[in-house]
Amino acid sequence: MGIPALLMLPLLLLGISGLLFIYQEVSNLWSKSAVQNKVVVITDAVSGLGKECARVFHAGGARLVLCGKNWERLQSLYDALISVADPSKTFTPKLVLLDLSDISCIQDVAKEVLDCYGCVDILINNASMKVKGQAHKISLELDKKIMDANYFGPITLTKALLANMISRRTGQIVLVNDIQGKLGIPFRTAYAAAKHAALGFFDCLRAEVEEYDVIVSTVSPSFIRSYHVHPGQGNWEASIWKFFFRRLTYGVHPVDVAEEVMRTVRRKKQEVFLANPIPKAAVYLRTFFPEVFFAVVACGVKEKLNVPEEG
Repeated sequence: MGIPALLMLPLLLLGISGLLFIYQEVSNLWSKSAVQNKVVVITDAVSGLGKECARVFHAGGARLVLCGKNWERLQSLYDALISVADPSKTFTPKLVLLDLSDISCIQDVAKEVLDCYGCVDILINNASMKVKGQAHKISLELDKKIMDANYFGPITLTKALLANMISRRTGQIVLVNDIQGKLGIPFRTAYAAAKHAALGFFDCLRAEVEEYDVIVSTVSPSFIRSYHVHPGQGNWEASIWKFFFRRLTYGVHPVDVAEEVMRTVRRKKQEVFLANPIPKAAVYLRTFFPEVFFAVVACGVKEKLNVPEEG
């Protein structure tokens, strides 16, 4: 009886692996069919995440509108997509120069997109601008610039395209936000404030447009890391703060976030929090045990400020 039981275990594992593989393949095919022929606008398409979203949605047969501040980088992305695409299954992307921190040009961009395709089915608000430093050392002018890029820009573009979605009674708006829309991390006051504001806006908007069958989704990853950066080993011998925030800042790979954005669109999810266990624990700690969270954060700030600067 013992030997057959031992033989059954590998077979069981093999069967489970096969079922997971089939599920993944079916899920990928379903994802692609969900965006086929859809007009999809992606802001900051030349960022790491923007490129991956463009790749995933282009392969799914979407009519892409790729927005970015740099024309050369947009053209490079265009060439990369076209070089691997099947012309019989994909559409040629449209390129649009757009700087979301320049609020005055957003209405013209929205009009250009609507004039071209007549509608927008999916808007992916991906653009983001970051700044790091002590609050009292960051100018109010820079605070406003961060707020324009991360809050006023996305909501202005959303409002410009929303009327079309409401009139058609269909559409989906995806905000790619950040863990800092849920909790603030020291030395990123302007960035965290803008992300909190954006999350609040889209949470309210979700309820307002539900009756028009317009879906509002928020995808909040922890920091999106670069392609080639991999987290090192944690060290419990270091301070609790160092362990906590090293783990907190281990980001999610752009490919993983892009695939989650696609799943969010396909499943019409309302909210997704994409992070490793430590960042997730930090959010729950902030919610249910705020005193502990604030104590850890304050300890880390004191430790950082006490480190002598090099040179």
